[in-house]
Amino acid sequence: MANLVLAMYISLDGYIEGPNGEFAPPPWSDDVAAHWSNHSLPLAAHLLYGRTNFEFNKGFWTSADAAGQSQTETMNRLPKTVVSTTLSGDPGWNGTLVKQDLAGAVSRLKAEVAGGDIYCFGGAGLANSLMAEDLVDEYYLMVTPSLLGGGKRLFGDGRPKIGLTLVESRALDVGSVILHYRRDRAA
Repeated sequence: MANLVLAMYISLDGYIEGPNGEFAPPPWSDDVAAHWSNHSLPLAAHLLYGRTNFEFNKGFWTSADAAGQSQTETMNRLPKTVVSTTLSGDPGWNGTLVKQDLAGAVSRLKAEVAGGDIYCFGGAGLANSLMAEDLVDEYYLMVTPSLLGGGKRLFGDGRPKIGLTLVESRALDVGSVILHYRRDRAA
């Protein structure tokens, strides 16, 4: 059975995008690549996206800018599930569309995906929906050395109380910190 891993980066004050919706990427280095993307991608057997992040990533990873990057082949090969009420038809990029019953779709994926875990790389809306349904098994978060002062928060109000166990913490050479937590579940 596959785990669902929410892998996202957030500012120290908890935002995943700036006050005007601007993309706020983390500072990058070889150390970040080694412990972020090069850590997660080999463990992923399936990717889970919301529409906006799916379209952004599809546009990037299928572009000439991505050619030759070490993650490109994996990102283009992995099967993906896109959660959207506005998309229709075949989303392309090895994607399957889910319009309703998020909990049922994730439960089926957890049972069917083999050889790795299901990684959700972003989208605050999808992340909060997953957390509200208590579907996330692991949180792999990179806290960046920035205060955005506003924008879209990763952790919105209204989630259930969830206990977590720290699996690992790692300081990176750019000042970011990776925090890896596992969901406490009764046996």
